[in-house]
Amino acid sequence: MSRKLRVAIIGAGQVAEIVHASYYLTRERLELVAVVDSHAERASEFAERLGIPHAFSDASEMYRQCQPDIVSVCTPNRFHHQHVMQALEQGCHVMCEKPPAMAPEQAAEMRDAARKAGKVLAYDFHHRFASDTQLLREQVAAGTLGEVYVTTAKALRRCGVPGWGVFTNKELQGGGPLIDIGIHMLDAAMYVLGFPAVRRVSAHAFQRLGNRKHSGQFGEWDPKVYTVEDALFATIEFHNGGILRLETSFALNIAPQSVLNVEFCGDNAGATLFPLHIYQDDGGKLVTLLQRETADDNRHVKSMQAFVDHVLGAPASIADAQQGYLIQQLVAAIYLAAEQGTSIDL
Repeated sequence: MSRKLRVAIIGAGQVAEIVHASYYLTRERLELVAVVDSHAERASEFAERLGIPHAFSDASEMYRQCQPDIVSVCTPNRFHHQHVMQALEQGCHVMCEKPPAMAPEQAAEMRDAARKAGKVLAYDFHHRFASDTQLLREQVAAGTLGEVYVTTAKALRRCGVPGWGVFTNKELQGGGPLIDIGIHMLDAAMYVLGFPAVRRVSAHAFQRLGNRKHSGQFGEWDPKVYTVEDALFATIEFHNGGILRLETSFALNIAPQSVLNVEFCGDNAGATLFPLHIYQDDGGKLVTLLQRETADDNRHVKSMQAFVDHVLGAPASIADAQQGYLIQQLVAAIYLAAEQGTSIDL
């Protein structure tokens, strides 16, 4: 049997522990050897909780001592580019949390570096790995919905500003709900549609509530240093004539506490993603063509599994570096359109 692959995690936050580390520990072919965090105490506590032998506050020292084969990057968005590039230079396969980076130019550089190194670079766009999403992608490709010409993606919270981390800091995060939760439904929508070519983007962003309130569903924050949008609405026009409407918010006066879903309208049938429901009209009567009772919530595990399987040589589909670049390009165009108040051609 071949040796175990050595794994290191950079960034000792919640997602690193609950998603990345917990999954790596289930794979017999992997050995979780190190964790890195700029706060040495946090890295040490993380390592102690999970039985990881090494903890570092400096990534370069970790590479010298541990020589990992796989690295998970779970740091704030601003540092993704730096840590992914370093991992690739060290000859590692990389799983990076979303978004890929802070700018499409960085995402392109990361993609090119992965290709040059011959290493796997994947992003944790985990909603595309739900059984609902996979099945709908197959149905759309098979023509069940006909031509899909209107798609609506929603990642909305009534008052769900994260009260931890750097989610309200534009300098470290790159933005608010669009780059945090909206990007997930954007990726799921684009994946189901097969990543159609984008023609034009327009958008409107608002900061009306997050800089006035200070507490909500996910704890408290300081409105004085709230520098991100709290709601954003965008329209993406495709060269094939279809459109994708995106609605996302941390804080918005809506009735439900949160909405996380995508709706697809085709000329033969329509679909709602979570849980998957495909339907069409027959003389005014709604006819169900396919329906799942509950949505697949095992998405994070399936995302991690696809990455590890791909690294080990199995034919597993991942959210790859090129698709990550395309999503980053869209996010940047949406923010620019909102800032300038004009449509952005791509």
